[in-house]
Amino acid sequence: MGRVTIVIKRLKEARERAGLSQRRLGLKAGMDLFGASTKMNQYERDVHGPDLRTVTQVAQALNVPVPYFYCEDDELAAVILKFSELGVEDKKRLLDQLGVASK
Repeated sequence: MGRVTIVIKRLKEARERAGLSQRRLGLKAGMDLFGASTKMNQYERDVHGPDLRTVTQVAQALNVPVPYFYCEDDELAAVILKFSELGVEDKKRLLDQLGVASK
């Protein structure tokens, strides 16, 4: 799967998981009222790929970390989502268990 294709796959997954229409997500991501639905539809159909700024706005609207959209491995993408849902202490504890230095 190519980079743009994985972004499109993750975008659609995250939008559907959030229970949002393409239009509603576009509006939450700061797109204009008249173009929100069209732009999101074009992204999901891979007519146009969203740039990093747009992916960042969509990620914020969906409360999903940006790296999730670029992760080609489905299991790792699920881990990214779960990790982002943890509180600070739980993140530190998990990182310690994995032997990863936390800040």
